[in-house]
Amino acid sequence: MACLIANLPSYEVWVRKEYLTDHQSGHGEFVKGVWVSAKSIPGRAFYFETYLPDYAAMFDKLPISAFCSDPETPKPDMTLHNLQFWNCMDYGVVAVQKQFIGSMHYEVMTRDFGTQTGTYICTLDNYHQDVDSIDYSTSEQPAEHKSHNLLELDNGQFCLYPNNRMRIYDNSLTPETPKTPDFKVSTVYYQVENGHDRDGLGNDDNYFWKTAKEKSQPKELPNF
Repeated sequence: MACLIANLPSYEVWVRKEYLTDHQSGHGEFVKGVWVSAKSIPGRAFYFETYLPDYAAMFDKLPISAFCSDPETPKPDMTLHNLQFWNCMDYGVVAVQKQFIGSMHYEVMTRDFGTQTGTYICTLDNYHQDVDSIDYSTSEQPAEHKSHNLLELDNGQFCLYPNNRMRIYDNSLTPETPKTPDFKVSTVYYQVENGHDRDGLGNDDNYFWKTAKEKSQPKELPNF
């Protein structure tokens, strides 16, 4: 299973050169790049490993604010905490492309720059990858888990936003005036093996077994 690093779509980007010089020079300059992978370290922003073809080099530890879709300063030019809403939640990380919503229209509600629109690329999601280590994170707690949806914004930047800071519109399915969600944060741990009558299957070796409740109320199983 993936741990620490996840492969990314080979997406072409422009890297702000000051991020390649530890912010000591290169301000206002851009270097062509291609995303390779994303690294997840708890309590930090995602780090993007990027191939730089003009230098035949790789550079990692680049936050989402290091990238633009064109070699020009975006308007508005949003800060890192407006482009990624939450830090990484654990070392375990996977990248998935959610095909059904991939071509829909996105709006994100930023901290300081109002609503911005964009296009979906993929989703980075955290989990606790090592059952033998203490889980000090909240990646698997229902009320705290967040997905990090990676979008290319129309202002020329990229962002990582959770589901509850986005609206997603489909031309065919979404009504002209969609409802405002009145949902509540999920706090329930859903599971199906406990919290009800015991099935009592420990001493039953029949292929078409019956639960203890079914045995107490005999009836024929349906024919398959």
